[in-house]
Amino acid sequence: MSHTKLLPLFFLIFSGAFSVAQTTPEAENATLLSKNQTVPNFKFEISKGKFVSLNDYKGKLLLINFFATWCAPCRRELPLMQEKIWLRHKDNPKFAMLTFGREHSWGEVLKFGKDQNLSFPLLPDLKRKVYALFASGSIPRSFLIDGSGKIIYVSTGFDETHFGELKSLIDSLLN
Repeated sequence: MSHTKLLPLFFLIFSGAFSVAQTTPEAENATLLSKNQTVPNFKFEISKGKFVSLNDYKGKLLLINFFATWCAPCRRELPLMQEKIWLRHKDNPKFAMLTFGREHSWGEVLKFGKDQNLSFPLLPDLKRKVYALFASGSIPRSFLIDGSGKIIYVSTGFDETHFGELKSLIDSLLN
């Protein structure tokens, strides 16, 4: 086979390897909170200068996601979250979604949200204070938390199958 025919095959294999971003055993071991654990209460800035605590979300199904603007799998996952989860459930008073930009400032997350046409809350986690409660490495990460504060679903990296599981679980709990 010629080199010109191998190049597209190499690209396909190489790009596929990154589509599930960081779902290695090391990434899984970097998870500090797992399914069936209770999320600790913490405070965070919900808008510039306004702080809330996680306890303010008790009684709601809460999706917490961690991303970075430079993360290719995050850039594939977030538009799907917008379309298939946020737009479907944003008006449900029993649902909330918090998306933290790991090592990003307000300016960075707001610009990213505008550039990507995302309407859900993008929040800064400049010094990894929130992220450090959940994991020590690897993004994207999602944690689905029930109304009592217990984690009911965890995913690391991004792939269509896990995203579909998360979406189905949210749909089933809210419908």
